[in-house]
Amino acid sequence: MKVLVGNGGVILQDTTAILFDYYDSANIYKALDSLRIIDSRLKSIIVLQEQKILPIVWSNKIEFVHSNSNDYGKLLNDIISNLATSYVLFLHDTDYLSPTVDPESLDMSDSKIVLRTYHNHSNIVVHRPFLVPTSLLKKEKLPLLHDLPINEALLPVWLTKTKSAQQLTKRDLVRKSRINRSATAVQKEKMTQKYQLKNTLMKNITISVLISTYNMDQYLGTAVYSCLLQNETFDQILIMDDGSTDNSHQQLKRLNDKKQVKIFYKKNEGKAKALNELLSHVTSDFILELDADDWLDPDACFVIKRHLADIPEEVSVLYGNLRKWKQVAGDVLFKTIAKGISIRETAELLSYRFPLGPRIYRTSMLKKEGGFPVIAFEDGRLYEDVSVLNRLLNKHPFHYKDFTVYNVREHNASITKNNHAKWHDFLKILKSQ
Repeated sequence: MKVLVGNGGVILQDTTAILFDYYDSANIYKALDSLRIIDSRLKSIIVLQEQKILPIVWSNKIEFVHSNSNDYGKLLNDIISNLATSYVLFLHDTDYLSPTVDPESLDMSDSKIVLRTYHNHSNIVVHRPFLVPTSLLKKEKLPLLHDLPINEALLPVWLTKTKSAQQLTKRDLVRKSRINRSATAVQKEKMTQKYQLKNTLMKNITISVLISTYNMDQYLGTAVYSCLLQNETFDQILIMDDGSTDNSHQQLKRLNDKKQVKIFYKKNEGKAKALNELLSHVTSDFILELDADDWLDPDACFVIKRHLADIPEEVSVLYGNLRKWKQVAGDVLFKTIAKGISIRETAELLSYRFPLGPRIYRTSMLKKEGGFPVIAFEDGRLYEDVSVLNRLLNKHPFHYKDFTVYNVREHNASITKNNHAKWHDFLKILKSQ
């Protein structure tokens, strides 16, 4: 590839650098200073920052865009849509440009190539776009953070979804001022890495996802998008809006691809009735139940299929472990992985120390037993998972496998959390039946 030059052999200023998601002004200064070495390529530098920082004296190309929005995906798309430069260079978090980079090394005269870089921490490798043709970003927009479980996945997910450009990897383009090795950071890196896994095409087992949602527009996009971003495709994604009064309808309208996703609406009658209506539309061998405020790892479908291939035919439910996160302002913090244990009888089910999950039902057995019971307690609006598991366990064994692909979001609006005091009343009704 040849370096892009204008008349007189001068390198054209064809690139806009965008810096975002920096929480420390010292890191911003370091990142901006590192851009000096490619100044001849830069037309402008845009910094998305909530707080004001002192002006940078070395360049008049820098524009600070104040943002108090948590959704950098939407903001970046809006900014990029108005750019006139040929390329966008991304830096974020604690990134700064490596001293080994020079203007010529970033030549991207072929507009069908995305230059990507990666970080390798403790054998966790995460690829991210570094230099991207602006025309491609305008055509294939960045995802919304509203649809992603973690902010750190924004650029890697876009890279995974992009199919119309060749990806070229170069080492030592970007370095980091600081590497966060907290438990939350490690779990986020592991999850982000999973978006890069290749399709496995296990077609012999079919799985559908059932989602019943009621007033969960804040988290619904993440749940649905996590099903769509799988490296092994779910056969169906069936969603019931159980009479929501918030913005759920608009969220679902946006997420409906009219192929894999099918959306249904009904008046509010509780989760058990909502799931039963969805059950009538299931055509797959197995069903994965996903709460509207939770999400799946990108390899969930593949991992579940791999374990389903080994379970005996008499098993009605496969389950594993739960990864728990605590919702905080604009982010999630990793809490723990709740390891499952094998259960064989009702007493063990009812004394289980956390919700049994993820719950993968054998469709034929679930339908044979009448679906999700609508018991007298709260008209089936609470603990429907325990009700159906109790019914199935009386006739068919469960199977535990040590795998973790399901993420539980703990937040203040959780229906189960806000009704925890009713658990003992539920047990009395269940045991009396």
